[in-house]
Amino acid sequence: MRVALFQATSRPRNEVNAHALGRAAMEARALGASVLVTPELFLSSYAPRDVAATDGWADRAELAAAARREGLWLVGSTVERIDDVAHITASLFDPHGHEVTRYRKRNLFGADERAMFLPGDERPEIVEIDGWAVALGICFDVEFPEFVRDVAVRGAELLLVPTAVPLREPTPSGPNPLDTRQVSLMVVPTRAFESQLFIAYANHGEPAFSGSSVLADPYGRRVVTAGPHEQLVVGDVTREVLDGARAAVDYLAIIERATLRDASRSPSA
Repeated sequence: MRVALFQATSRPRNEVNAHALGRAAMEARALGASVLVTPELFLSSYAPRDVAATDGWADRAELAAAARREGLWLVGSTVERIDDVAHITASLFDPHGHEVTRYRKRNLFGADERAMFLPGDERPEIVEIDGWAVALGICFDVEFPEFVRDVAVRGAELLLVPTAVPLREPTPSGPNPLDTRQVSLMVVPTRAFESQLFIAYANHGEPAFSGSSVLADPYGRRVVTAGPHEQLVVGDVTREVLDGARAAVDYLAIIERATLRDASRSPSA
């Protein structure tokens, strides 16, 4: 199955972003992709303090329309308001434009997100795309190995992740060596390796964000990686790679056996 990652920097005006989304969906389909993943809060623009008061129903309608026009699966992220509570939400739309599943971000990043949104309290649902078991995550979720391992042990084979990683470069002579590009280049492939699944991770581009959207495979390899700026890249997820990685070192089966063993040793209630 071919997966497309749309990397772009959204603008404050929704109609500009909607036009860019439409172009990306058309290009993804022309390149043979079945699935398109877009950046976190792309249609509204990633600006938590500016967009938290809005409800993303119109953005979700735009995402559904793009999926339906091009006949592909599409993952997008929007603001979801429930009464007075706001969440950052990811939605998966099928090729008919129907919303198949919705996931609310559990691990909020930074002061702005934590001030404006509440974390979700439910784990991502495992759903099927063309025979693949798929789950959704959002940005900072993937930086926690427990999050990725949880969806993997529940059967996920592909994790689809809209993200918005701000660009922070290390200061050569300063005290902070953090380079946020390493999230895409190092952390995401590591999560894919240790939990033995594919991860499709779509980021905003520079100058404000770190770019480097990536599709990582269960061997920890980067199947395809975007550059720093606006770009659409495609890569394939295959059964051969998934089965080969899980046969080589079967982390998930070992974990399952250990869990069953520990459960059998627990005193009965």
